[in-house]
Amino acid sequence: MATQEQLIDIDAVTELMRQPEFADKRFYLIDGEIIEMSPVQRVHSRLASMIDFFLRGYVMSKDLGEVHVEHGFRPPGDRNTMLAPDVAFISHARLSGQPADGFITVMPDLAVEIASPNDSLAQLRRKARIYLDNGSRLVWIVLPSQRGVDVCRSASGARLDIEFVGADGALSGEEALPGFELELSRLFPAPK
Repeated sequence: MATQEQLIDIDAVTELMRQPEFADKRFYLIDGEIIEMSPVQRVHSRLASMIDFFLRGYVMSKDLGEVHVEHGFRPPGDRNTMLAPDVAFISHARLSGQPADGFITVMPDLAVEIASPNDSLAQLRRKARIYLDNGSRLVWIVLPSQRGVDVCRSASGARLDIEFVGADGALSGEEALPGFELELSRLFPAPK
């Protein structure tokens, strides 16, 4: 007799987070598999804070939408996948019809994932593919060890169009956040 795996859905994650022993834990969900997120280290935290600062300042000055840190986003109609990007921008248009609280049931316009020492590039690119396949326009994979960012866009088929931007370059918000630009030297200053 074959055993059938039980897929975890968004309701199970929500219930798990209500349990006292899991109150301080963070999770994401891919295809019904729950993955616990480890606490981040100093470089990761600093980069997330800085990206949030620059994005938030731009978005608020132009009243374009919301910037979130580690908030749950799930694809429309998919109750077995929920990602929590390190930083995300979502426009007012995409927020229309969303509940005032809880997980957002569309993917952000721009998702930012910051590589931690225990993340593989394959895992991060899998997340980028999920974001882009489900409505995100742009994904930045920040690579602290390389002092740069993989800029990910949709390409034909199941491919990602990936462009590496080093510490001497700049990120553009492209269609996801028109007019936004961030010099990477602000994130990765020259070593002292």
